[in-house]
Amino acid sequence: MAAFNLSSSLHSPSSLRRFPNFYPSRNTPTLSFYSLPKPSIQFPSTSLVQNTAPISRRLNVVVSAVKNLSETELLPVSSENEIPSDSGVYAIYNDSDDLQFIGITRNLAASVLTHKKSVPELCLSVKVGVVEEPDKTALTEAWKSWMQEHIAASGKVPPGNEPGNTTWVKKAAPRKKPDLRLTPGSHVQLTVPLEDLIDRLVKENKVVAFIKGSRSAPLCGFSQRVVGILESQGVEYESVDVLDEEYNYGLRETLKKYSNWPTFPQVFVNGDLLGGCDILTSMHENGELAGLFKQ
Repeated sequence: MAAFNLSSSLHSPSSLRRFPNFYPSRNTPTLSFYSLPKPSIQFPSTSLVQNTAPISRRLNVVVSAVKNLSETELLPVSSENEIPSDSGVYAIYNDSDDLQFIGITRNLAASVLTHKKSVPELCLSVKVGVVEEPDKTALTEAWKSWMQEHIAASGKVPPGNEPGNTTWVKKAAPRKKPDLRLTPGSHVQLTVPLEDLIDRLVKENKVVAFIKGSRSAPLCGFSQRVVGILESQGVEYESVDVLDEEYNYGLRETLKKYSNWPTFPQVFVNGDLLGGCDILTSMHENGELAGLFKQ
């Protein structure tokens, strides 16, 4: 489902690069670690005025296919009442027939039923308008049409569409922290031994997890379990993919020698090896882990 706030705007996330200066100076060696860059995505802003006549004529045709809000039949939200699964615009009303929210969606039935489950006291009836050519622009124009009609009639925005209201729209999941890269690439000759990079990493960060895969997509059950425990503890931690042969070439064998521990994942806390999945799980279950992270 999708919704718009009249005063909202979208910003592209800034890209993140950690420890940008990898290469050591001639006199004083420095160590650095690389994180995966985040893509920068630009979203066009929404305007109430069309700039060109051809586009305006086409959008008017699309919007005119959707009835005015006041002319659309009000339907009770119930399992017996079949709501179309098409793309379109919808308006939710409470038990007093007061408009609560106007949204757009790629599946009217799924969105309305989701609202019914999450806020049943506010979702008693609905008006739906199917958009025949459901590209993003056409859906947005249909939403604007109903929103402008309601504002003209009532003088106010539906409460669910007011800025800051999160009752009807799910908050986006926070982006996970990127995994660290120990080198700029396998094609670059390191001037500092990999073991020194590992030593610097674990001693300069409170918690470091060497896992198989990334924290957003672990590639083994043990690594997934470790990531889940660390996330549930709410602790700030660094993660390194030991299977990344491009940016962490040779890490697996070097780390085994450094820690004297033959398997992965490996979790370091305050510069010392804590252990793998079994030890972390045991400490998590008996409460020791929470106490350790508070130190």
